[in-house]
Amino acid sequence: MEQELERIVQAISIASNPAQYALQQQALDYLQSIENNAETTWRLAMTLFVETGADGSRKYSPEARFFALRILEGFFDRQLESLDDDSFRTIQQGLLSYIQSEYVYGPAEATLPYLRNKFSHTLTLFFLCSYISQWPTFFADLFSLMRPAESSSSASAPAFNRHIIILFFRIILEVSGEVADQTLKAARTFNQARHVRDARVRDAVRERDAAGINEAVLTLVAQGVDIMKKSDKAGPDSPTELVEIGIKTFSSYVGWIDINLTVTPTTVPLLFTLLADPSLSVRLATSTALSRIVAKGLKEPGDKLQLLKVLALDQVIDALEAKTSSEKLQRTTADEGEEIYREFLGKLLNVLGLELVKLVEDSGNDTVSSEATVMLNQILPVALRIMADEYDDTSNTVFPMLSAVLLSYKRAKKVSAAVLDEGKRSFLASLLQVTLTKEKWDEEVDPDDPDEDDIAGFEAVRKELLSLLDSVHVLDEGLVATAFHTLVRSTSEAYRNGARVEWNDAELGVYLVYIFGEINKGGGKGRTAFCVTPAFEKDKKKSVDYSIYPLTPHGEMLLGLLQANISSYPKRIVGLQFFETVARYPDFFKVRKEYIMPTLEAMIDPRGIHNQDSNHRSRVFYLFYRFVKEIRVDIPEDVAASIANSFRDLLTIEVQSPDDDDSDSSNDPLSEIIKSSAFESQLYLFETVGSLCSLLYKSPDQLAAMLLSFVKPLMSELSDNLQAFQSNGDQDIIPIAKVHHAIMALGNISKGFPDYPNPVLPGYIPLPTEIFSEVAQAILVCLAAMNRFKDIREASRFAFTRILATAGPNIAHFIPQLMANLLTQFEPTELVDFLNFIGLLIHKLQEDFFIVLDELIGPLSSHITGFLAQPISGTDEQRMHLETRKAYLSLLNAIMNSKILTVFTSERNQSRFDALMESMLQIASDLSDPVCQRIAVQFLGRAVTTWGSINEGADPKVGLPGFEQYIYKRILPAVFQVPSVPQFNSKDPGHSQVLNEIANLLQSYLQDRPKPSGGFWTIEYYQCYFDVDTKTVLQRCYSTLIPTSATSDYLSTHLNPADLYGPFWTLTTLIFTLFLSSSLAASVTAYLSDPNAAISYDFGLLSIAVPLVYSYGLAVPVLLWIALRYLGVGEWSVVEAIALWGYSMFVWIPVSILAVLPFASVRWVLVGVAFGLSGYFLVRNVYPILATAEAKPTRLLIIIIAALHLGLAITFKVLFFSYYIIPPPAADPIPNGPGTEIGTQPGNHTGTTAAAAASLVALRRLLS
Repeated sequence: MEQELERIVQAISIASNPAQYALQQQALDYLQSIENNAETTWRLAMTLFVETGADGSRKYSPEARFFALRILEGFFDRQLESLDDDSFRTIQQGLLSYIQSEYVYGPAEATLPYLRNKFSHTLTLFFLCSYISQWPTFFADLFSLMRPAESSSSASAPAFNRHIIILFFRIILEVSGEVADQTLKAARTFNQARHVRDARVRDAVRERDAAGINEAVLTLVAQGVDIMKKSDKAGPDSPTELVEIGIKTFSSYVGWIDINLTVTPTTVPLLFTLLADPSLSVRLATSTALSRIVAKGLKEPGDKLQLLKVLALDQVIDALEAKTSSEKLQRTTADEGEEIYREFLGKLLNVLGLELVKLVEDSGNDTVSSEATVMLNQILPVALRIMADEYDDTSNTVFPMLSAVLLSYKRAKKVSAAVLDEGKRSFLASLLQVTLTKEKWDEEVDPDDPDEDDIAGFEAVRKELLSLLDSVHVLDEGLVATAFHTLVRSTSEAYRNGARVEWNDAELGVYLVYIFGEINKGGGKGRTAFCVTPAFEKDKKKSVDYSIYPLTPHGEMLLGLLQANISSYPKRIVGLQFFETVARYPDFFKVRKEYIMPTLEAMIDPRGIHNQDSNHRSRVFYLFYRFVKEIRVDIPEDVAASIANSFRDLLTIEVQSPDDDDSDSSNDPLSEIIKSSAFESQLYLFETVGSLCSLLYKSPDQLAAMLLSFVKPLMSELSDNLQAFQSNGDQDIIPIAKVHHAIMALGNISKGFPDYPNPVLPGYIPLPTEIFSEVAQAILVCLAAMNRFKDIREASRFAFTRILATAGPNIAHFIPQLMANLLTQFEPTELVDFLNFIGLLIHKLQEDFFIVLDELIGPLSSHITGFLAQPISGTDEQRMHLETRKAYLSLLNAIMNSKILTVFTSERNQSRFDALMESMLQIASDLSDPVCQRIAVQFLGRAVTTWGSINEGADPKVGLPGFEQYIYKRILPAVFQVPSVPQFNSKDPGHSQVLNEIANLLQSYLQDRPKPSGGFWTIEYYQCYFDVDTKTVLQRCYSTLIPTSATSDYLSTHLNPADLYGPFWTLTTLIFTLFLSSSLAASVTAYLSDPNAAISYDFGLLSIAVPLVYSYGLAVPVLLWIALRYLGVGEWSVVEAIALWGYSMFVWIPVSILAVLPFASVRWVLVGVAFGLSGYFLVRNVYPILATAEAKPTRLLIIIIAALHLGLAITFKVLFFSYYIIPPPAADPIPNGPGTEIGTQPGNHTGTTAAAAASLVALRRLLS
């Protein structure tokens, strides 16, 4: 062992020494192996951790001892059952010795706090695996160690060992975290055995030691408080630290032990005293403890209410909040510690409020609910005072409680439409006032250069406040509308009259208008949200003059901002919020059109897109684009040109090289330049140019001239930078970036135009397509020269997408050249975008794209198939494969839904058609990817409808000869196979969608067939299951009499495929053999009993045999198959189930024939043999399938099947195999014994009545 220890120490030294890099990996691997085999190396770890040297100090380094604890920790963590006695005693003695030497008599690893903390956790894990059965005295042993080793003369010295106390506290903290902390449990992988073990430990602690632990903790805390009063000592060894840890320990277990232990006449005053303690850490810990007490779940609502009454936290928090608020006003500087304390008070109040709301709503007791309502109303003013705190972290603490209160009010309003009482209205008014105050920016923030963290934090607060405002608006719309309207009007009028308005007040006024439409959900849609109008017919709304109608409150507020010219406020933050507002509500300007031009002027001048601040300018670029897009139909043609020219100076493309300090060396420099956020914002201006130009469509010459004036500079930019690229090559990336930007700009100009109509309507005025053709040609020239750059390829694809949408078929002749340039240089990551681009071309061009697609689809399919066949080496590649396959399938479906689906069967591609269909069938059967499976089934459904239709309305040019047979032989079996595989789960959302598509496919198939064909109910449907020769059936029958080997099963060996002919033949034959054999034996018996009696046949037995045999042979397997499908087991089909059961009955055919023998014992043996053989056959072939189901339902099914099988055998014996010769009665009418069977020599008998003989036969049949 000594050598092994030295080897571990040496490996740790090497692993932690950067100078020995060559051996580090080897050392790490060795240490990892030691750690992974903790079940055998824990003894080394114990020695490594606790062994001491000659001088009494620890022998090994802290690093080695820390590693030893890691080994022990892993060993204990995986030990979910008790240890063996020898290992337990070894570990227990070692740990206790260490605690005595280090904690009782030593410094408790004073210089190694990380080692001390690690040991606490390791000891806790050992406690968890040994406390229940091996170390039940763990806490008692720990308590005994707390006594000091020697008395101290100092009056202020603790009566207990401080080191052991802290160890005890830390262990309790760790135990609570392991067995009761839901956050910790949710963070680690669920383990049922661990969950059960932890629950047992928790219950055992409650039963054995909870009272003692709680008493010890409170006693130690109380002692620490007494020492604190007598001592002003600070630092790590101060009593304050002891009290803080003690309260945290108390807080950790109050949630999972009996509340009667933690809330007592002693603990409550102690906690309230500590809640106002001078030490901040103690106050915070106490606040957390009280919060957990309040949040503890109790079974009875009355008990919870009583707990809250005993605590009386409403009064305590009210007093403490008032005290801290007063002290805050008296301070001249901020005290961060006191603000944190106020934050914790808010959290405590929030927990109290949430619990009271639960009692009000869910108690089910009117008395409890009313008392809780009174307590809740008492704390609402305190909650509002905390919410009004200037620090957001403090005010945020009561948001959940206030949201719960408002939700409770809304629920009550739904139940009763009565008007809110005065108390609730007063609270809502106060809450609204506080909320509007909190919505305002802090005056200390620099409005011209706010910190990003400040912006993010304030926006988060506003989001919470918006939720509160929305709830208040639901409860009292008039209250909110009036408050908003009053505040906005006062702000607007003050600014319009030249009065001083602070920037945060101005911004708040604009912001309230911005959010009012969001909370006023019942205020109408579109124009009706801003003016009060009568009801109009839908077709007359466009001709209504909305300017004559009065404005709604929202419209009046927006009008006030415009009349006050609030956009001219000197602070950018106000103007930006105004632009956000007008861009959000463009419908107002359709009601008051006279304000369109002033708003556009504000957006264009230095207040907006010409502002000197780049961030402000970039945001307004988007808002300007959005506003123009929505109201462009109301912009006059002559004004449109002026507007476009007014920002021509902003359309210059600028590219800057990335700074070496800012750029990421791992990224492509070209990509860094191209991803500039400034250019991304500038693209909105280019799209706005297109929107404004399109307004001149009635004047084609003017439109062409204006469009060319914007396009020509970009074309020149392309030309100049292309020449620069050809001269300088790849060394200078600036020209490449400029070409990319120019292509994107041209594409966005095209994006601003409306889409090309399809079909073209009469009176359509064509756009200047010759300009778009020139643009397309220029882009192709650049692409041909730079297609090795992915960014250029993506930009060209985007631009062509937009130009195609605008110019339509007029640029279709450029597509072949575009495809050639795109496919020359191609990366797998571009496949998805390229496939989507092809789908768009199909949608836009239809027949005009046929020739290109006819040439493209074959090589493209081969390329994608090859890509998908490549092995996957990581999650990124897996995701790429899935996305590519989905995009490819979507493209195929797009082709199927287009007018050019004949591309699949064209002369060029018909040789690939079979491979395509096989690929689709394979994907349609793959349950691992339900999304692609569903799309593949959609494709097959469309194929069935298109190529397999035989209705009169089907297009003969599209149909495929022989495809009907392909559907019957390949497609239908494939889709029927999908729901029958074991992995298919109809409850899974993905599989459910696949099943729905299969149903659609089958429905389409049946609808396209002639009606008389019937389908499922026709003989033709089952013909394939009867297509089997007699030799095969007999072979399968004989095979049931010979037990199969353990390595084979009847399904795979003989029933491949299963048939229905054999089972029906077997069952029907059995019915007749039962009847004939029974009738024959009965006739012989009757003759031997009375030669003069007339022979008769009991046809009732035939009536019994038919339902009995068919029910067992057909109904039982069908019901079993249904039960297994419900349990999620689908390893066999219903045909296979019927076949198994039917063939298992074959053994009864020879048995029924042999049962004619006149020996009762022989008949019993025959019945037993048949019962055993058929039972073994069923168990051998059915049990492996049952074993895959859940255990409990499986046991029930086995019992039911066994009972039915036994019942069938007994029924056969009683009804069909029990017949006796009835000898004539002797002189004594009372028989001396049982009747004589066939073959018994009769004696001298006298005649008897037929009724007596029949009674005896029936009686003996029953008893046999």
